Amino acid sequence: MSMSDAACRAAKAAEREYKLSDGGGLYLLVKPNGTRLWNQAYRFAGKQKKLSHGSYPTVSLADARRLRDEAKKLLASGVDPGANKRIQRLAAVTSAGDTFGGLAAEYLARIEDEGAAPATVSKNRWMLIDLAGPSLGTRPIADITPAEILVLLQQIERTGRRETARRLRSVIGTVFRLAVATLRAKDDPTLPLRGALKAPKVKHRAAITDEKRLGALLAAIDDYDGWPTLRCALQFAALTFARPGEVRGAVWDEMDIENAVWRIDGKRTKVRRPHDVPLSRQALDVLREVKEVARASTLVFPSIRSNKTPLSENAMNSALRRLGFTQDEMTAHGFRAAASSILNEKGFRPDVIEAALGHQEKNEIRRAYNRATYWPERIELMQAWADHLDSLKRIGDAAVAL
Repeated sequence: MSMSDAACRAAKAAEREYKLSDGGGLYLLVKPNGTRLWNQAYRFAGKQKKLSHGSYPTVSLADARRLRDEAKKLLASGVDPGANKRIQRLAAVTSAGDTFGGLAAEYLARIEDEGAAPATVSKNRWMLIDLAGPSLGTRPIADITPAEILVLLQQIERTGRRETARRLRSVIGTVFRLAVATLRAKDDPTLPLRGALKAPKVKHRAAITDEKRLGALLAAIDDYDGWPTLRCALQFAALTFARPGEVRGAVWDEMDIENAVWRIDGKRTKVRRPHDVPLSRQALDVLREVKEVARASTLVFPSIRSNKTPLSENAMNSALRRLGFTQDEMTAHGFRAAASSILNEKGFRPDVIEAALGHQEKNEIRRAYNRATYWPERIELMQAWADHLDSLKRIGDAAVAL
C-alpha cells in the first residue's frame, strides 16, 4: 500500500522503531528519537540487502520513490545498487581530493622520470604552476570546465602572448589526459577550445640567407678578437649547423676525431634521440684549435669564467651583436636556417638536409634508425657545405656553385 506525504509528516516516534511501507521495497523507518529514514529492501545474488536513501523530510516522498525506481533499474540490468552507490561515493571523495595542482605536479614528475630535457620540464612547470596554478591549482580536476580554462587563456591572450596561450592550452590538456587515463576525470575540457584562440603571430629566428652577407659574417667571425672559445663556437656552429645548445654543451667524449664524427648524446638533443654529425676538415681544424685554449676542460667550448662551465646561453648572440649584426639580422640559431635555405637552393636532397639538421622523423619505424640515415650523403653534404663557406669568405660578394 502506498503512503502519502501527510502520513510521512504524521509519523511520530514510539518506544520501538517501526516501518511504514510504500511498496517496491521502499519504507520509512521511524526511530525512537524521531528520526525518519528512507530505506529500500531488495535481493541481489540470492541475498537480502538494504539500501539507504536519506532522511525525511530532507529527501521527500517523491524523491525517495525516484531513487527506488533508479535502484530497481540497476537491479534489472544486473547491478547491485548498494555496491554502485558505494563506488560513486568513493569516486566523489577521490575526485574532490585530486586537484589540478596535484595532477600537474604528478605530470611534471612523470615527464622528468621519462627523460624530458631540463628546459622542457622547466617550461612546463612555469606554464602549469605559475600561469595556470593561481586560478586552477586548488580546483578539483573533475570539476574544471572549458569556460574556466578559456577565461584564463583569454587573459593571457589579451596581453599579446598568443603563442603562450596556445601552448598553455596544450599543456593543460596533457594534464587532463593523465587524469582521464588514471580515472580521475571523465574528459579533457581543452578539446572544445580548439580554434577558440587567435592564431599566434609567428616570428621566425633571424638568419642571414643571402650568400654575400653570410660571407661577410663568416669573415667577421674569423677576425673576432674576443674570447677564443667563443669564436671557435661560432665557427663550429656555422660548419655543423647544430643547435646552439648542442654546440655549447659539447664535451670531448662526444668527439670521435679519428673517424670525424660528433656523436651527440640523446639526452642533449631536442628530439631526445642520439644524433651523429659528420665533421668536415674545417670542423676538425676548429676542434684542434679550441683544444689548445682549455686543455684541462672536458667541455669543448668552456666559458671564460670556468673550464667546468659551458658558454652561457646568450654568449654567441652577444658576440654577433659585437660584430655589428643586430638581433633582427642574425642569431646563433640562424646558422641552421641559413644552411637549410642555401643547401636546398643548391639542389641537395631535402631528406638528407633534414637528417643533417637532426629534425624529428615523422615515420615511427624510420625514426628508430635515423641516427645515421643517409650517412654517406651527409658526409658529402657537410664537406661541401664547409668548402662553400670558405668560398663565401674568400670572394665575399659572389655566390659559388657547389
